Amino acid sequence: MSKSKKAKAKAERGTLRNVLRCLKPYRGLVFLSVLLSATCAALTLYVPILVGRAIDLIVGTGNVDFDAIVPILIRIGIVVLATAAGQWIINAVNNRITCAVVRDVRQQAFERIGILPFDFLDTHPTGELVSRVISDVDQFSNGLLLGFSQLFTGIATIIGTLGFMVAIRPLIALIVVVLTPISFVVAKFIATRTHSMFTAQAQTKAEQTALVDELLTNQKVVKAFTQEQAATEKFDEVNARLEQHALKAVFFSSLTNPCTRCVNGIVYAVVALIGAMTCISTAGAAVPFTVGNLSALLSYANQYTKPFNEISGVITELQNAFACASRVFALINQEPQTPDAPDARVLTDAQGSVAFENVSFSYVPERKLIQDMNLQVQPGQRVAIVGPTGCGKTTLINLLMRFYDVNSGAISVDGTDVRGITRSSLRTSFGMVLQDTWLSSGTVRENIIMGKPDATDEEIIAAAKASHAHGFIRRLPKGYDTVLGADGGGLSQGQKQLLCITRVMLALPPMLILDEATSSIDTRTELKIQNAFGVMMEGRTSFIVAHRLSTIREADVILVMKDGSIIEQGTHDELLAKGGFYATLYNSQFAQG
Repeated sequence: MSKSKKAKAKAERGTLRNVLRCLKPYRGLVFLSVLLSATCAALTLYVPILVGRAIDLIVGTGNVDFDAIVPILIRIGIVVLATAAGQWIINAVNNRITCAVVRDVRQQAFERIGILPFDFLDTHPTGELVSRVISDVDQFSNGLLLGFSQLFTGIATIIGTLGFMVAIRPLIALIVVVLTPISFVVAKFIATRTHSMFTAQAQTKAEQTALVDELLTNQKVVKAFTQEQAATEKFDEVNARLEQHALKAVFFSSLTNPCTRCVNGIVYAVVALIGAMTCISTAGAAVPFTVGNLSALLSYANQYTKPFNEISGVITELQNAFACASRVFALINQEPQTPDAPDARVLTDAQGSVAFENVSFSYVPERKLIQDMNLQVQPGQRVAIVGPTGCGKTTLINLLMRFYDVNSGAISVDGTDVRGITRSSLRTSFGMVLQDTWLSSGTVRENIIMGKPDATDEEIIAAAKASHAHGFIRRLPKGYDTVLGADGGGLSQGQKQLLCITRVMLALPPMLILDEATSSIDTRTELKIQNAFGVMMEGRTSFIVAHRLSTIREADVILVMKDGSIIEQGTHDELLAKGGFYATLYNSQFAQG
């Protein structure tokens, strides 16, 4: 076996183990489903015996034993009703198992996303992850339900019919057993070759979901740069590939049913021929092979081959389900971020002392970014970080918040390495206002109190007034109870940013991070916000990332970064007097202004 085949087989075994692990909490229901499937199969197989007995009571014209047939018909009716009731219960149980497993898998996938390291999230398109949690789980659900609905019943039917056929005529049963597995071999041959096709289909579908998510999210940019045609062509290319993969997968998998039916038809014809000849040859014998026996045997031969046909279809569907399940479990089994240390400190009432000691970090090893950085920030200091795009300003913030951990060196807060502080308490100690705003679906009030759920109305209004958001909030249809759409739909970018600023002003954490916090606000409002920030930052350690250097003149210290290193450090006046890189940046902005 080649390495690729071994790897594929190992992956399939891993997926199967994951599925069985998900079924473990519901093993009671699974046992009930199996038991009921076996019972219903036995009842179904009992009917041909009863029908055969009734046929043998019809000897000829005017020679019918109605007194014996009527009780048989009543018994058949009872068996059929009991089987129908059992099938209804089986379907209810199988639906319960499937829905519960799908709920658990989605929950595990969503919870795993919450603890995945940021380098994984940054390197995987959002739409692709959405496809795994929604579309792939749906496909897995369909395959799992089909498997429960037909697999157990099919296996029980095969075993039961085999037993009945052996009891009626062992030789004919042997012929059926020898010929029927051919259909299973054909089905397996086709199924093993369609797995890769279904995998390609699932991957392309995820790519399409990611593309649609990207284009819809950035529709304004697409239109602004008249990229509608290019976007359509790109979508058409992915859509065409999905069509090809889907056509191949469906076409080859659809060969399973007709191929197995052909084999089953041959088996049925052989049983009918041999059975009829046996009826003729045993006529008048002490233990004849009756027409009723032949009728039952033909029924069993048909029922014996039918599950093979159904199971072959189930196997094909399961190939698709397993291809999707493997992608979902790959996400669920993804290595999470390094957990908090068992003795990690819960940071409370942070003083705001921050130190970088010989810190080095890069997103990928071959591309160096921050190298051997040292920095000491005193409690209450306002630290501005400036520099050209890509110099490491946002990376510095990512390290402060422990979105990423340093490759070497250490960052400490109040004298404790951040890796020895719980992530939750560290991030709660920082208030962040980013250039990219984020609001959840909900009311204005719910978005503001995100950092302080127990805030009173008076506190909320005071924070909104401080951020100059109270005026536009009051003009909304329902004021603070106005429901916002996804990501604050209906509000301007500036209004959304004011709400994000209000959120931080309400929580008032001991340390602040302002990353281009006023970039989407008009100049007049920005001046008011800067004054409000001045009051808010009083006594709080603040990190201010800014491109507009006019907004950071009052900072206690300005860090000038270039190529991941701090090349200059000092106050606004000191840096201007040096006439270095900062002075060049400032004067160029002033000249352009």
